[in-house]
Amino acid sequence: MARLLHNLLLLSVWLALKLKLLGYWAFVYGYCALCTATALLRLWWNIVLRPSSTFQWSVRETPPSCLSDTSLGTHCYVRIKESGLRFHYVAAGERGKPLMLFLHGFPEFWFSWRHQLREFKSEFRVVAVDMRGYGESDLPSSTEWYRLDYLVTDVKDIVEYLGYNRCFLVGHDWGGIIAWLCAIHYPEMVAKLVVLNSPHPCVFADYALRHPSQMLKSSYFFFFQLPRFPELMLSINDFKALKSLFTSRSTGIGRKGRWLTTEELEAYLYALSQPGALTAALNYFRNVFSFLPLSQSEVRSPVLLLWGERDAFLEQDMSEACRLYIRNHFRLNIISGASHWLQQDQPDIVNTLIWTFLKEGEGRKNYRN
Repeated sequence: MARLLHNLLLLSVWLALKLKLLGYWAFVYGYCALCTATALLRLWWNIVLRPSSTFQWSVRETPPSCLSDTSLGTHCYVRIKESGLRFHYVAAGERGKPLMLFLHGFPEFWFSWRHQLREFKSEFRVVAVDMRGYGESDLPSSTEWYRLDYLVTDVKDIVEYLGYNRCFLVGHDWGGIIAWLCAIHYPEMVAKLVVLNSPHPCVFADYALRHPSQMLKSSYFFFFQLPRFPELMLSINDFKALKSLFTSRSTGIGRKGRWLTTEELEAYLYALSQPGALTAALNYFRNVFSFLPLSQSEVRSPVLLLWGERDAFLEQDMSEACRLYIRNHFRLNIISGASHWLQQDQPDIVNTLIWTFLKEGEGRKNYRN
């Protein structure tokens, strides 16, 4: 009898887990369908309003001159033996100085860190990477190449190739997610962690499921699961949606921020208009649901979290909740009036706060490996 009860209990637990998993994926794909219907309506309305220009866009053939600005650093390449992928990065500052590694978000590339490359090269070896699938780094076409564990391993491999075993890691948006995961899985590699407008992955997953308002703001996560259609919607009207991300009143850099110049905006369009570039960038999203929840979550490095108050995509309440997963010093700074594109919007404030964080606690003598 006891054995029967035990087996029934195990069966009940197994069924509950299966139902929970089924419900999870039903929710994901159901929301994908809803987002698709909304996007189709937008496409139809675009065709009605602009029948001649909707399906017109152009690949930018020539890079803007701002991408070859020598004050930002030297363009370098590395081929990682394990993955076989070639990575592009821009580096400045004296070799042998402590490494500060910058990881960009979506839909950006190394150029989003231009203000920080200039600022920190006096004291650090600063390196801004084009992550796999972006810029001049290799763009694998298969979604499988964008697993979270591969993206984290990329960072570890690049740090080791550069001749370091520790770094000061700085990430924004998707780069922030990867930076959190690097600190979780390779704590000995991350001397200090700086994250901009990107909550701890566990906080994001938990918060979004419990707050419909955040789920609505994150609807693009679900829309991007679709093949090809998101690429079309981001391309129509000569990449109008991409331009709006940085410049519109609702999602773009704020009135008091440092607006992108026409040339800087063209730099983003140059990078993202290349064949395969949008698909590679969207593949980050197309793998994310398969890796939640995380098996590990604790961060043992000191953490600075910077948050733009006007972030159109992420609710501010998540920033404070990140404290639950940090087993070291945690500093949170909310920057008034700043948008999601924090390091470009308010570079002077961001740079000052990073300097303060780097110099506190351990002191400059511990900057080095």
